[in-house]
Amino acid sequence: MDKIKLTINGTQVLANNGDTVLTAAKNAGIEIPTLCHHESVKVFGACGICVVEAEGIPKLLRACSAKVSEGMVINTESERVVKARKVALELLMSDHIGDCVAPCSLNCPAGTDCQGYIKAIANGNDNEAVKIIKEKLPLPASIGRVCPHPCESNCRRKLVEEPMSIAFLKYFAADNDMNSENPFKPTIAESTGKKVAIIGGGPAGLTAAYFLSVKGHKVTIFDAMPKMGGMLRYGIPEYRLPKAILDKEIEQIASLGVEMKNSVKIGKDITFEEIRKDFDATLVAIGAWSSMSTRTKGEELEGVVGGIDFLRTVAEGNPMDIGERVAVVGGGNTAMDACRSAVRLGAKEVYVIYRRTRAEMPAEDIEIEEAMEEGVTFKFLTNPDEYIGENGRVKTVKLQVMELGEPDASGRRSPVPVEGKFEYLDVDTVIAAIGQKVDVKGFEELELNNRGIISADEFTFRTNLSDVFAVGDATNRGASIAIAAIGEANKAAEVIDSFLKGDCVPYIKPYVSEREVTAEMLSDKEKKPRAKMPVRSAEERKHDFKEINLGFSEEEARNEAKRCLECGCFDFKDCSLIKHANRYVIDPYRFEGVKHKSFVEESLVSIERNQGKCILCSLCVRVCDEVAKKGILGLVGRGFDTAIKPEFNNPETIQCCLTCKKCAEACPTGALKILNNI
Repeated sequence: MDKIKLTINGTQVLANNGDTVLTAAKNAGIEIPTLCHHESVKVFGACGICVVEAEGIPKLLRACSAKVSEGMVINTESERVVKARKVALELLMSDHIGDCVAPCSLNCPAGTDCQGYIKAIANGNDNEAVKIIKEKLPLPASIGRVCPHPCESNCRRKLVEEPMSIAFLKYFAADNDMNSENPFKPTIAESTGKKVAIIGGGPAGLTAAYFLSVKGHKVTIFDAMPKMGGMLRYGIPEYRLPKAILDKEIEQIASLGVEMKNSVKIGKDITFEEIRKDFDATLVAIGAWSSMSTRTKGEELEGVVGGIDFLRTVAEGNPMDIGERVAVVGGGNTAMDACRSAVRLGAKEVYVIYRRTRAEMPAEDIEIEEAMEEGVTFKFLTNPDEYIGENGRVKTVKLQVMELGEPDASGRRSPVPVEGKFEYLDVDTVIAAIGQKVDVKGFEELELNNRGIISADEFTFRTNLSDVFAVGDATNRGASIAIAAIGEANKAAEVIDSFLKGDCVPYIKPYVSEREVTAEMLSDKEKKPRAKMPVRSAEERKHDFKEINLGFSEEEARNEAKRCLECGCFDFKDCSLIKHANRYVIDPYRFEGVKHKSFVEESLVSIERNQGKCILCSLCVRVCDEVAKKGILGLVGRGFDTAIKPEFNNPETIQCCLTCKKCAEACPTGALKILNNI
């Protein structure tokens, strides 16, 4: 066969006479994106994604149909080509009605595939569930116990009755897998010879260590505390997170080859500069370990302590003497941990002082409810005005009575003092749990923002030092929840990996299609109440630090997992449309307008067809006609209202559709789904 020489993207390529540009490029290992092309059917050229630019030819060519010619010079990624592809993809996505990813996953800061692992749990496969979880999160048993689960606030099951118990299912599967004979262990890439230092062994540092190790890099974690775990160990009480569980998960990370060095204080035991000299890249994940000041007169008195400082002494097994009457200032989960720990240490009167009402409290409802069950008294709409002491120790808290004014930037109504109205509360200890700040001693070379927090680029996580990256509570926005730090660390690991390979590629949030769903749209779903986590009684649990949750039974967990509505697209990981959409930075919203009518059609017997996901590429029609030789599918209507419809005219045709399924296998978007129950 005659060979033709041409150049594609600067590389000389040999092609067969009669080959298309698409075929020639593919044979040379050059990918040209396409949606409507399939090797089993004739060229159609409908999608316009495969356009390329040929030297000397004024118009763009469709690579699927354009034939190669001697001396042809092709550019598959020129500015003009990219612009044309972006427009084509934006037009397609602007009319695409579907969920690429379930809303629970979109609301998870780490982007865990909640739908995927819940389905695995429903099927009884906890090992597979953990494998899916650990694509994003290496500490599922720990995080499942303590995460405030923002995923659940976006769960569509709440439009039926109650959201899925996503976090508890996570730790159910993780516990089962961890205690099995063959717990999940990731495949580790071949050694790159590169070394990464991670300063900080909390959730962010451990996460980055996990993913960088999986990528083949040698990782060493330096941590100032005697044991790894950061705030998971020293900021969260044992009754919420047993440290034996955390230890097991840390051991799993260490087993990947991660070296862990504890009781190493930067600036004292080793300098930051020494670490940088010994490693190819450094990640700073030091957290926020200093309690914020309440700026209240008398806070220097003995007996006034920070929330994190108090919880750390409890975690270390050396709790401070708090006396019988304790006041905790704050309304977050740290305040709840502090007041409930005070109860367990024997305080007879424990108060929570919060300047707003319960409705504005950021702590989880379950934490507030369980604290109340354990005897904690909540003093809402009060705020410390002064700590009054006797012989140098706090004795009384003078409380300013508050009322709610207008909403502030967070959307919560701002508390306003009621002039001249005060209350007095006798106490032995005040625990101020109003927030945390970063201690940057030892890291003087790093640039800080105007809040005194390490400044790191939003997309590369790079600091002012080119080989130093930073994530988590110590950076930019300050202290947040553990899953947020974990999400950042995962993304940073990808960036650091690219940096070690010679090209620091920034993280870009992928585009996904989303749709609005109402309760009316789910009105046909059977109501199945959320599984309730069994807990130890308040009277029993408030006297010790043993875990309060008793865990789901096998039956409870499997049935709860089966409540999942499976909102995300089943074909997301293999969808050509979303793959190409994220190859380029697209903005479909600039073409926002009337969309095609979306509906789900099940008359294809073994196939479910989602009109909202259909891009009218006609692949299914052509495969049915040219490959299956049945012609069951066809384009119906003209112009904007064109749709693909089946024509079942005899029993033989229906039977053919039942066993064929070739159209679904060829579909590039997940518009056609093979029904597994057939």
